[in-house]
Amino acid sequence: MEIREFTDDDWRQVWPIVREVVRAADTYTYDPNLSEEAARGTWIGTPPSRTVVAVEDGRVLGTAKMGPNRDGPGSHVSTASFMVDKDVRGRGVGSALCAHVLAWAREQGFAGMQFNAVAESNAAGIRVYERLGFKIVGTVPGAFEHPTLGRIGLHVMYCDFG
Repeated sequence: MEIREFTDDDWRQVWPIVREVVRAADTYTYDPNLSEEAARGTWIGTPPSRTVVAVEDGRVLGTAKMGPNRDGPGSHVSTASFMVDKDVRGRGVGSALCAHVLAWAREQGFAGMQFNAVAESNAAGIRVYERLGFKIVGTVPGAFEHPTLGRIGLHVMYCDFG
């Protein structure tokens, strides 16, 4: 598996992954009816942000976006988001993408990485993040409307690079 910069030609494979994850409405706070145009505008960043894909034999297995978490006085902290094709989950694609964005953020000189909204039901993602150095620094109770669990908490997670 190779992790590389997103190219415009990748969108035809990235969009079905984004569409499936967003429509499931069980991990992302995006509107489940997000249009393709809006999704592309949200997922594909411009510098200093960056979007990558994990590819194997020409197939996009997953994607990540990364960049500053906030502008101005908060721009020294990075953030990232990940989406993996449902057919390859559990094969380490998400872990590889997370390790990649952490290395990128360190190389860019960020002080740490913050995830703003990790659904507490996303146990697999949380395990990966904690294994790679993230800690849950707070939980907003009932902030996520899960399609089957109802209102559950959203974790704020942080990995300090110091």
